Amino acid sequence: MELHILEHRLKVTSIAKPGLHYYTHSLIKLAFLRDRSRCKFFSLTETPDDYTVVLDEEGYKELPPSEYLQVVDTIWLALNVVFHGISANSSQIVGVTKIAKSVIAPLAEHGVSVFLLSTYQTDFIMIQEKDLPVVICTLSEEFTVYREESGESVPVYSRVNSNGFFEDLLVKSETMHPISSPQNQFCVMSLDPCSLSSVATVLIDVMFYSGSEGREGVLDQNSDRIKFFSFSLIDGYISIVMDAELQKKFPVDVLLTSSTGELWRMVRIGGQPLGFEECGIVAQISRPLADADISAYYISTFKFDHALVPEEDIDLVVNTLMNRQEMGR
Repeated sequence: MELHILEHRLKVTSIAKPGLHYYTHSLIKLAFLRDRSRCKFFSLTETPDDYTVVLDEEGYKELPPSEYLQVVDTIWLALNVVFHGISANSSQIVGVTKIAKSVIAPLAEHGVSVFLLSTYQTDFIMIQEKDLPVVICTLSEEFTVYREESGESVPVYSRVNSNGFFEDLLVKSETMHPISSPQNQFCVMSLDPCSLSSVATVLIDVMFYSGSEGREGVLDQNSDRIKFFSFSLIDGYISIVMDAELQKKFPVDVLLTSSTGELWRMVRIGGQPLGFEECGIVAQISRPLADADISAYYISTFKFDHALVPEEDIDLVVNTLMNRQEMGR
């Protein structure tokens, strides 16, 4: 297997909902007007709390500073795992489950905090730039590591300290964060970039205006459902996660999904904002799912984390994670 350190230098930001009007023009430009922006990595996720926007340094220039914008004060690098042969037992699973044991767990054990973004196409493991030497050392035995430079994949070799190895890091016991599972059914889809303009009006409405009071199809915030929408445009590939009810707003056969048209349910992680320094949050969810061979998409946001699992597995997943929390107390 290969681990690629992508060229993107990323910023993780949060836009408060009351200030969205300050940023709508910039976000529309980043999402729909690729020829007017040099941004190559753009992801926007709406939750009940805020809009989390992850974007490269070129895209970040489009966001004007204001009291409504919060920014993590560090540069993030995106890692991507490339599989050159899919084993029989892994061909049935998708998402972060495939890399839970080979990437997520080892990084947690070595004190590396990760911010994860699963898309329809792949999984991006984001790490703080300062942690890159530890990441390379930790994963170089399992992976051939490359760094993308000007479109070329350049081999990277582990740099050890003067004693010939990295000193073991003292990692605190992981905190067991509370979980919840809203009743929404979600779709994970893609969209041909050539078709983006044909659904731009609908997408803009869903992304920025569907939360207005009295609008048709708005989710009831007092119910056991959750407002969640994610749009990513990364290196020319589009990925969309939305409530299945919102999918009905779009023309038939424009949004691409798997041949089975699978629906997904959410596990939301965190009772209060999780922060960015704690390690092991993704691992505490992904490892049990990997043990059970359950597929999972995972989307980190500025305040909370979210895992999407097949609808038929949601009861098993919730029970497994709840039991694990009880054992960890």
